[in-house]
Amino acid sequence: MAKDLLLEIGLEEVPARFVRAAMNQLKDKMDKWLSDNRIGHGAIEAYATPRRLAVIVREVEEKQADSNEEAKGPSRKIAMDDAGNWSKAALGFARSQGVEPEQFYFQELAGVEYVYARKSSIGAETSGLLAEGLSTMITSMSFPKNMRWGGYELRFVRPIRWLVALFGAEVVPFEITGVETGRVSKGHRFLGEDASVETPAEYKDTLRAQLVIVDVEEREALIVSQIQGLMAEKSWNIAIKEDLLEEVLFLVEYPNVLFGTFDPSFLNIPQEVLITSMREHQRYFPVLDEAGKLLPFFVTVRNGDRRSIDLVAKGNEKVLRARLSDAKFFYAEDHKLTIDHALGKLETIVYHEELGTVADKVRRITAISKLISEALRIEGAQADHIARAAAICKFDLVSQMVYEFPELQGIMGEDYAKKAGEHESVAKAVNEHYQPRFSGDRIPSELTGAIVSLADKIDTIVGCFSIGIVPTGSQDPYALRRQAAGIVQILLGQNLRMGLGELYEIGISVHEARGLKRSAEEIRKDLNDFFSLRIKNWLSEQAARYDVVDAVMAVGFDDLALTASRASAIQPLVAGADRTEFKLVVEAFNRVGNLAAKAESADIDPNLFAEATEARLYESWISARPGILTAIEHRDLSGALQQLSGLRPAISDYFDGVMVMDKDEKVRANRLATLSAIARDIALIADFSKLVW
Repeated sequence: MAKDLLLEIGLEEVPARFVRAAMNQLKDKMDKWLSDNRIGHGAIEAYATPRRLAVIVREVEEKQADSNEEAKGPSRKIAMDDAGNWSKAALGFARSQGVEPEQFYFQELAGVEYVYARKSSIGAETSGLLAEGLSTMITSMSFPKNMRWGGYELRFVRPIRWLVALFGAEVVPFEITGVETGRVSKGHRFLGEDASVETPAEYKDTLRAQLVIVDVEEREALIVSQIQGLMAEKSWNIAIKEDLLEEVLFLVEYPNVLFGTFDPSFLNIPQEVLITSMREHQRYFPVLDEAGKLLPFFVTVRNGDRRSIDLVAKGNEKVLRARLSDAKFFYAEDHKLTIDHALGKLETIVYHEELGTVADKVRRITAISKLISEALRIEGAQADHIARAAAICKFDLVSQMVYEFPELQGIMGEDYAKKAGEHESVAKAVNEHYQPRFSGDRIPSELTGAIVSLADKIDTIVGCFSIGIVPTGSQDPYALRRQAAGIVQILLGQNLRMGLGELYEIGISVHEARGLKRSAEEIRKDLNDFFSLRIKNWLSEQAARYDVVDAVMAVGFDDLALTASRASAIQPLVAGADRTEFKLVVEAFNRVGNLAAKAESADIDPNLFAEATEARLYESWISARPGILTAIEHRDLSGALQQLSGLRPAISDYFDGVMVMDKDEKVRANRLATLSAIARDIALIADFSKLVW
């Protein structure tokens, strides 16, 4: 007969950002433990609130499954000596398997006889395994940050205050840090009471009666439905940001949505400031009209029922008024700061002890922006705007508003630059040069911001690489991977005709002026390896197959637009309905490439063609070549590949009618040179040998 199993860990309030991962970890550990111990079970359900992590396993078998395993040992030759006695290797195998040598038997595998042992064991009662298993499960959990309490050695996310462990209706007895298991859980901290859970099946309802909704999905659905109800009732647009919803979800145990108001005079401040203050400091959802303009209302989630909800709203309004008053003061004070004065203050802010101040970084960004503009032949007013945007791109870092809300860097810079009379394009670039700020974010909408963004990002990457800060494993404290991904997105999104190598050289040349700790050659190699992975990731995100990515990367990736076009041309052919036909084309290309590798000369003499098929292949290639090169020049890789594919019949006939490795040295060299020339054109598209069928 099967029983349900419940484990609940009661804690002091856990930081919201840790809760979901901890809940999933507990579920995974339970699943693994049951599997490792051969205990059959049904569905595993995980629950969590700020004060608890819980898991219920349905229909857990009361007894382990019996075990009957076969283990392979050493070969007969190693297991027995010439006299037929068991060797030390065989005896060691017997000990490791817990059997006597007399229980061995031989079995042939791939023509060799091996010793085998069969281990059989009767499954133990589940109830006898649970105490140690559940205790170890809890104490082995890991968290981003841990703490100790009292005199206990255990490190855990927060102090454990109660434990519930039930197998059916029976308590599973064990103790951790002085807390013994039982069946009593805690209700809502202020509105609920202690509650006795009689069986796992009653767990959710028992706690709901004490104003605790343990089901995460149910709690989230309640919050969202109440917000949507407000939207329908008030004709509001309430921006439900996913990360804010996730945080609120794990701040409350019994959610109730309410709204409040604030003084409309605060709307004179840029709405990004107000929204940031509401979201980051108060965990409020901003209210917008249909045009996306902020309204003087906010929505928040109470951890409790609806009693005295009006008083709760007024309390939240009072707190928000103080926050917005601070923001209004900072905004007014910042307008007293001129851009020139702000730039002067950057001289005193250290960017990195080995890379100088923020002002030093701005000077490098300005120099790099100028070199990029020259490389792209940008002149006139556009070049002037880029130079000015680069020179002032970080001035808002010394503003009080950005000091209070770092996430507003650039946003405030754009606002202040506009009010200081800067050109619209320059002001926008001060904001947009931080883009893309995160995965999936937009790239700068204008060329001015795009160039300054490239300069900022390559300065950061080259600067860090130059002093030996190169991301390894999961460590990337300076977000260099994100910066590199941003460069890839900008070059492709803005269709900039600039190779990665050229960008490396610009960055290195500017940093050489301050002196490099590492050689430029070392930095170039690291940059190439680093960007190679970023481009592979980008191509994979565009749904390119891994072998297509390998094929196009193998022939170079300096020209990102060309690399992307190569993948776009090949992907549908290897995955589409005509893949069988394309496979024949690839096989022909690979035959050419395999023999071309043996060529020692590039000289082709048509007078040495001894067979009609080799003359025909040469003429077909010469005829197609101008169109192939023109298509590649215009980034029409599908067209180039189509024309190259047209050579397949001539290639097939060639190999059917020609012995490439002819005895005549001149004929052989001429044929290899012909194949080598064709192979070089094929390699302009991809290394087709990397495709997997």
